[in-house]
Amino acid sequence: MLLYLKNAEETELLGKYIAQALVSTDPVQNLLFKGTLGSGKTTLVRSLVQHLPGGDEAEVSSPSFNVYNLYPTIPETAHFDLYRLAGGSVDESFHELLDEEQTLMLVEWAEHLPEQDYPNEWLQFSWIPCEEGRQIDILVKGAGATRVIEALKPLVTSMQVAP
Repeated sequence: MLLYLKNAEETELLGKYIAQALVSTDPVQNLLFKGTLGSGKTTLVRSLVQHLPGGDEAEVSSPSFNVYNLYPTIPETAHFDLYRLAGGSVDESFHELLDEEQTLMLVEWAEHLPEQDYPNEWLQFSWIPCEEGRQIDILVKGAGATRVIEALKPLVTSMQVAP
């Protein structure tokens, strides 16, 4: 699915819609975010987390210096930033949380995640440069991720780019 977002407000709205889709389908998922510096990844993550149950208690910031933050949402959310990982490998905490089936994983700079470390199921959001606004290509892998994208489609009809 390809989306076009005009501004930061639409990026925040997409975060809200993703949270609604996650809550309505109930599977805990792994969301991977790829894009250049300043593309809107953290803006989207912040809105998503704040719209999850318990998200009003979360102080969302990019965890660039401490690798990941945990937020008191339902489900609990682990927010990873792999910017400084380029060429390296993730630490054991990533795998421990990935194995924890009740934790929502949000991974910024997923382009630095080695392929062997990818989870079995995921939704991947890739920012595509364009002259104005932002384009985001969403890919899915797995049955749970497919359920989430199906729940998301009717919420984002005004953002969808015709094929």
